[in-house]
Parts: sequence; structure tokens; C-alpha cells
Amino acid sequence: MMDNQYLGAGFGPKKVLLWCLVIMSLAFAFGVVSYVSAYRDSVAYQSFGATGEGKVVVVPDIATFGFSVITEGNNTDVAALQNQNTTKVNDIIGQLKELGIDDEDIQTADYSLNPRYQFCGAGAVVCPPSQIVGYSINQSVSVKIRDFSHISQALSIAAQSGAINISRLQFSVDDLEVVKNEARAEAIKAAQAQAKAIAKAGDFKLGKILSIDDMGGEPPYYAREAAYGLGGDMMVSSIAPLPVVEPGSTEVIVRMMVRYQIK
Repeated sequence: MMDNQYLGAGFGPKKVLLWCLVIMSLAFAFGVVSYVSAYRDSVAYQSFGATGEGKVVVVPDIATFGFSVITEGNNTDVAALQNQNTTKVNDIIGQLKELGIDDEDIQTADYSLNPRYQFCGAGAVVCPPSQIVGYSINQSVSVKIRDFSHISQALSIAAQSGAINISRLQFSVDDLEVVKNEARAEAIKAAQAQAKAIAKAGDFKLGKILSIDDMGGEPPYYAREAAYGLGGDMMVSSIAPLPVVEPGSTEVIVRMMVRYQIK
């Protein structure tokens, strides 16, 4: 007659713990073997990437330049200096708008108000604290021109209306992303052609596309004209005539990587 004891009642706590450790070890070993087998057969292990380069020649469609108006005074009447500076800047902006440049293409780039100090001479025995004897206001404006036939006239307006410095004349593309998308499409085609050539040479078949990555490229380089300025009391008539401005063209280059599964 069997005793009313459950099977394994003779196992003590130590034996139970030992069997638990054995089972856990076997489960861990099985998991490791399964992971290694899965990794060996994984997509990452059986894939490769091909790269391609796309180039698009683009002609710039906008020109930008900046001008500055500087107003200085040997007094502390800041409001009067601000009024003089603002009047000159507004006059230039008004003429540029009459030329056909839109409000959205004219932007104040910088406005600074700095004190002017009176310092003692180099031979002074006792140098008193420096004193503010006036202020200098510098207002810079950035202008975007879409009609290239207006470039020379716009520069002339700024020069003849009190701008002290005219600089950063350069050409660019207003919507560069559209051009980059064209270059990306060309780069993907080149990468696909390279992948087919690699598959043929390696005697395997291409599977599905796993990923497409933008590897960047070379930023377009645009020609930049040299800056010129009027100086303080220089006469406008002493400025040499502006040369004919040519925007030229440049290449937008993008590189793409296409990763395939190997069949």
C-alpha cells in the first residue's frame, strides 16, 4: 500500500535548489545557442550595402548682399543719432522696394549701439577715468534679389545713399532641397547599378531593399564677389563702375547607400 506522500517528498530543500539551478542552466544554454543560430541566419549577417553618387548642375536663382549704415556723434543725444541712422536706412530700403524687391527679401541683420570714449593721451602723468563723449550706431541689412538684372542698380542705390559698407554679395539656390532630391534620385540609381554588379560578380541574388541612407555630400560652392565700402567722407563718384555680375553655375553632390538582403 502506497503512503499518502507526494512524489518527490523525499527531496530536501538543497536538492530542490540544485535541480532549479540545473534547469536554469540548461535554459540559459539553450537560449544562447538559439541566439547564435538566429544571428547567423539574421538579415544583418546576410546583407550588404552599395553606394552611389548623384550630381546635379544648378544655376543660382537668388543673389544676396548686405549693407551697413554707421552714424557717429560727439554728443550723448542718442535719440538724434538713432533718427539720423534710421532715416538713411529707411531711405535705402525704400529705393530698393521701388526697384521691385519685396518686403520679405529685406531683413535687418544687426543693430548695435556702442559708446565712444575719451581716453587720456600717452604722455599723461595721471590718467583720469575714461568718459563717454558720444555714441556710434551700426545698422546692417541683408537684401535678397531674385531678378539678377537689378543687382548692379541695387548695389548702386546702397552706395549712393549713405551705406558705409557693402559686402557678402553671393549667389545661391532659394529651394536647395528640391535640387538635393534630384541628386538623391540619381545617387540611388547609381547605388542600385553598383549592387547589381556586385551581386553578379559574387554570384548571388539580390533580395529586398533593407534601408536607404543619405551619406551626405559636398555643399554647393557659390562664387562670392569682393566687398567694397565708401568710407566716411569718400565721394560716390570715386567708386569704379561695377563689373557685370555673373551668377555662374555649380554642382550639388549627394551620396546615398542602399542596403540589400542577400538571397
